[in-house]
Order: sequence, then structure tokens, then C-alpha cells
Amino acid sequence: MESRREVKIRPARSSDAVAIARAVAMAIGDEEALRAYCGDNYLDVLTEVAEQRATQYSWQYALIAEVDGITAGAIVGYDGAKLALLREGTFATLRKRTGRVPQIADETEDGEYYLDSVGVEPQFRGLGVGRALISAFCSKIFAEGYSRVGLIVDCNNPQAEKLYSSLGFKRVGTRVFFGHQMWHLQKE
Repeated sequence: MESRREVKIRPARSSDAVAIARAVAMAIGDEEALRAYCGDNYLDVLTEVAEQRATQYSWQYALIAEVDGITAGAIVGYDGAKLALLREGTFATLRKRTGRVPQIADETEDGEYYLDSVGVEPQFRGLGVGRALISAFCSKIFAEGYSRVGLIVDCNNPQAEKLYSSLGFKRVGTRVFFGHQMWHLQKE
């Protein structure tokens, strides 16, 4: 009989930038969109963004999941009211690395703490890592005094929406992001 594997959630460190970059890439999920956003070396670019402070994918806004001491996934998010400021740092890196800045719709808004990206490494899927990351993220944000967590999920990904719904998220609207129709979900 196999023993249950232990999932631990901890605050990210700058040395976790690769794990955060991988989670962002998994969350975007569309290789064409990733290349349009960050260029052909998108994981390197996302890692550089995650290593910095005050960017959308900064390690300082992330949590890391470990299973049996091995990094299994990451989650990153930020105060929606700070999107424009955080994009400045993100876009500065994109401009330096790719020579351009993408035109992207706002995926969040004032009044919500935005769960930007969550990703679980393939070998750790099905162990409850994603659920643990989302739960820990929401608990942390509510403990910090925020009253609403928001996210977007592809309308063509009912499995992900089912997970979020089981954790208390509800549809509040739709958005188009990276050319995909998305549900805007929130939890209060």
C-alpha cells in the first residue's frame, strides 16, 4: 500500500524563479501566445521577470508547493489595483529581451486580488497540489485583509473551472485574453 505523499506550501524565494516561470507558462498554456508575449525563449524571459521585485510574476507574490521536498508547482498573484505598476517592470524586461511590448487586455481590476497563474508539474498532478496551492493562496490573501480573489479561466477548460468552483469561486463575467474567451471568477 502506497503512503500518502505530503504536500507543503511555502512562500517563494528568488531562487524559485524557474518554478514560477514554468507555472506561468503552464497557466497560459498556448505556445503561440507564449512566443507572441515573450519570444522564442519564453521560459528564460519569464524566469527573469520572476527573479525581480515588483513585476506581475515576481517571486515576492508567489507560493511554492513541494511534495516530499521536491518543487511540484507554484502560484502567483497580486493586487489588481497594482496591475499597471507591475506591468511596467514586466514590460521593461520584455522590451529588453524581445525588442517589443505586447498589447494585452487587462485581466484584473481594482477591488480584487488577482490569482494570475497556477501550475503543477505533470508528475505531481492528481495529488491535490493545485487545490492546496489555491487554498493556501486564498487563505493568505484573506488573512492580509483583502475581501475578494479573482481569476480568469478559459471557457473551454471546464475541468479547471470545476476545481475553482469547488473552492468557492463563482462566475462574475467574461473576458477575452490572448484571443481566448475566459470566465472571470471571484471568491469573496
